[in-house]
Amino acid sequence: MSDGIQVHRLVAGCPPLDTNSAYCNLLQCSHFADTSIIAKQNNACMGFVSGYLIPTRPDTIFVWQVAVSSAARGRGLASRMLQALLQSEACRGVRYLETTITPDNEASIALFGKLAQSLGAGMEESVAFDQDKHFHGEHATEHLFRIGPFTPTNQK
Repeated sequence: MSDGIQVHRLVAGCPPLDTNSAYCNLLQCSHFADTSIIAKQNNACMGFVSGYLIPTRPDTIFVWQVAVSSAARGRGLASRMLQALLQSEACRGVRYLETTITPDNEASIALFGKLAQSLGAGMEESVAFDQDKHFHGEHATEHLFRIGPFTPTNQK
Protein backbone atom coordinates (compact mmCIF):
# COMPACT_ATOMS: atom_id res chain seq x y z
CA MET A 1 0.00 0.00 0.00
CA SER A 2 2.88 2.39 0.68
CA ASP A 3 3.98 2.17 -2.97
CA GLY A 4 1.26 4.54 -4.21
CA ILE A 5 3.37 7.69 -4.05
CA GLN A 6 6.29 6.00 -5.85
CA VAL A 7 3.86 4.79 -8.52
CA HIS A 8 2.46 8.31 -8.84
CA ARG A 9 5.96 9.71 -9.44
CA LEU A 10 6.81 6.93 -11.89
CA VAL A 11 3.70 7.53 -14.02
CA ALA A 12 4.32 11.30 -13.98
CA GLY A 13 7.75 10.59 -15.48
CA CYS A 14 6.37 8.42 -18.27
CA PRO A 15 4.69 10.62 -20.85
CA PRO A 16 2.38 10.18 -22.71
CA LEU A 17 0.70 8.33 -19.81
CA ASP A 18 -2.10 10.21 -18.12
CA THR A 19 -1.39 10.93 -14.49
CA ASN A 20 -4.00 10.15 -11.88
CA SER A 21 -4.23 11.52 -8.38
CA ALA A 22 -1.88 10.13 -5.77
CA TYR A 23 -5.01 8.86 -4.04
CA CYS A 24 -5.94 6.85 -7.14
CA ASN A 25 -2.46 5.30 -7.20
CA LEU A 26 -2.77 4.44 -3.50
CA LEU A 27 -6.04 2.65 -4.30
CA GLN A 28 -4.40 0.80 -7.17
CA CYS A 29 -1.66 -0.40 -4.81
CA SER A 30 -4.13 -1.49 -2.14
CA HIS A 31 -7.59 -2.34 -3.50
CA PHE A 32 -6.22 -3.63 -6.82
CA ALA A 33 -2.93 -5.08 -5.56
CA ASP A 34 -3.84 -8.58 -6.77
CA THR A 35 -4.15 -7.35 -10.35
CA SER A 36 -1.22 -4.94 -10.34
CA ILE A 37 2.51 -5.54 -10.59
CA ILE A 38 5.31 -3.39 -9.18
CA ALA A 39 8.91 -3.91 -10.27
CA LYS A 40 11.55 -2.55 -7.91
CA GLN A 41 15.30 -2.25 -7.97
CA ASN A 42 17.11 -1.15 -4.82
CA ASN A 43 13.72 -0.26 -3.33
CA ALA A 44 12.98 2.15 -6.22
CA CYS A 45 9.87 1.68 -8.33
CA MET A 46 11.10 0.88 -11.85
CA GLY A 47 7.86 -0.40 -13.36
CA PHE A 48 4.15 -0.68 -12.69
CA VAL A 49 1.23 -2.40 -14.36
CA SER A 50 -2.24 -1.62 -13.05
CA GLY A 51 -5.28 -3.59 -13.97
CA TYR A 52 -8.52 -5.07 -12.76
CA LEU A 53 -10.91 -7.87 -13.60
CA ILE A 54 -13.98 -6.49 -15.35
CA PRO A 55 -16.82 -7.19 -12.88
CA THR A 56 -19.33 -8.32 -15.50
CA ARG A 57 -16.72 -10.34 -17.41
CA PRO A 58 -14.41 -12.06 -14.89
CA ASP A 59 -12.57 -13.83 -17.73
CA THR A 60 -11.24 -10.43 -18.85
CA ILE A 61 -8.49 -8.34 -17.29
CA PHE A 62 -8.37 -4.67 -18.18
CA VAL A 63 -4.85 -3.26 -18.10
CA TRP A 64 -5.14 0.39 -17.12
CA GLN A 65 -1.52 1.49 -17.37
CA VAL A 66 1.94 0.16 -18.02
CA ALA A 67 4.74 2.42 -16.79
CA VAL A 68 8.47 1.77 -17.00
CA SER A 69 11.08 4.26 -15.76
CA SER A 70 13.45 5.66 -18.35
CA ALA A 71 16.33 3.88 -16.58
CA ALA A 72 14.69 0.47 -17.09
CA ARG A 73 13.41 0.80 -20.66
CA GLY A 74 14.58 -1.43 -23.48
CA ARG A 75 15.07 -4.51 -21.27
CA GLY A 76 11.68 -6.20 -21.70
CA LEU A 77 10.41 -5.18 -18.25
CA ALA A 78 6.93 -4.26 -19.50
CA SER A 79 6.53 -7.66 -21.19
CA ARG A 80 7.74 -9.50 -18.10
CA MET A 81 5.34 -7.58 -15.85
CA LEU A 82 2.39 -8.36 -18.15
CA GLN A 83 3.34 -12.05 -18.21
CA ALA A 84 3.64 -12.04 -14.40
CA LEU A 85 0.21 -10.48 -14.14
CA LEU A 86 -1.33 -13.13 -16.39
CA GLN A 87 0.40 -15.86 -14.36
CA SER A 88 -0.93 -14.51 -11.05
CA GLU A 89 -3.56 -16.33 -9.01
CA ALA A 90 -5.95 -13.40 -9.54
CA CYS A 91 -5.88 -14.09 -13.29
CA ARG A 92 -6.51 -17.83 -12.99
CA GLY A 93 -9.57 -17.82 -15.29
CA VAL A 94 -8.58 -14.94 -17.56
CA ARG A 95 -8.90 -15.66 -21.29
CA TYR A 96 -8.97 -12.07 -22.57
CA LEU A 97 -6.96 -8.92 -21.95
CA GLU A 98 -8.22 -5.46 -22.83
CA THR A 99 -6.52 -2.09 -22.74
CA THR A 100 -6.99 1.32 -24.31
CA ILE A 101 -4.24 3.14 -26.17
CA THR A 102 -4.12 6.41 -28.08
CA PRO A 103 -3.09 5.95 -31.73
CA ASP A 104 0.15 7.91 -31.28
CA ASN A 105 1.45 5.57 -28.55
CA GLU A 106 3.30 3.24 -30.90
CA ALA A 107 5.37 1.67 -28.11
CA SER A 108 2.27 0.47 -26.26
CA ILE A 109 0.63 -0.80 -29.43
CA ALA A 110 3.79 -2.78 -30.21
CA LEU A 111 3.98 -4.10 -26.62
CA PHE A 112 0.45 -5.48 -26.70
CA GLY A 113 0.88 -6.81 -30.25
CA LYS A 114 3.93 -8.73 -29.06
CA LEU A 115 1.96 -10.00 -26.05
CA ALA A 116 -0.87 -11.23 -28.29
CA GLN A 117 1.66 -13.04 -30.47
CA SER A 118 3.34 -14.67 -27.45
CA LEU A 119 -0.07 -15.87 -26.23
CA GLY A 120 -0.98 -17.22 -29.68
CA ALA A 121 -4.06 -15.00 -29.66
CA GLY A 122 -5.66 -12.49 -31.95
CA MET A 123 -5.86 -8.79 -31.21
CA GLU A 124 -8.84 -6.67 -32.23
CA GLU A 125 -8.91 -2.88 -32.28
CA SER A 126 -11.93 -0.59 -32.01
CA VAL A 127 -12.74 2.87 -30.70
CA ALA A 128 -13.40 2.86 -26.95
CA PHE A 129 -13.61 6.54 -26.09
CA ASP A 130 -13.93 9.11 -28.86
CA GLN A 131 -12.03 12.42 -28.70
CA ASP A 132 -15.14 14.51 -29.36
CA LYS A 133 -17.98 12.36 -28.04
CA HIS A 134 -16.37 11.30 -24.74
CA PHE A 135 -13.53 13.76 -24.13
CA HIS A 136 -15.11 16.90 -25.64
CA GLY A 137 -11.92 17.46 -27.62
CA GLU A 138 -9.69 17.53 -24.52
CA HIS A 139 -8.01 14.14 -25.01
CA ALA A 140 -7.10 11.96 -27.97
CA THR A 141 -9.36 9.06 -28.91
CA GLU A 142 -8.62 5.92 -26.90
CA HIS A 143 -8.69 2.72 -28.94
CA LEU A 144 -9.67 -0.54 -27.29
CA PHE A 145 -7.29 -3.42 -27.93
CA ARG A 146 -8.78 -6.83 -27.07
CA ILE A 147 -6.47 -9.83 -26.98
CA GLY A 148 -7.84 -13.36 -26.86
CA PRO A 149 -9.07 -15.85 -26.37
CA PHE A 150 -5.97 -17.45 -24.91
CA THR A 151 -5.29 -20.27 -22.51
CA PRO A 152 -4.67 -18.86 -19.05
CA THR A 153 -0.89 -18.89 -18.66
CA ASN A 154 -1.13 -20.07 -15.06
CA GLN A 155 -2.93 -23.27 -16.13
CA LYS A 156 -0.50 -24.58 -18.74
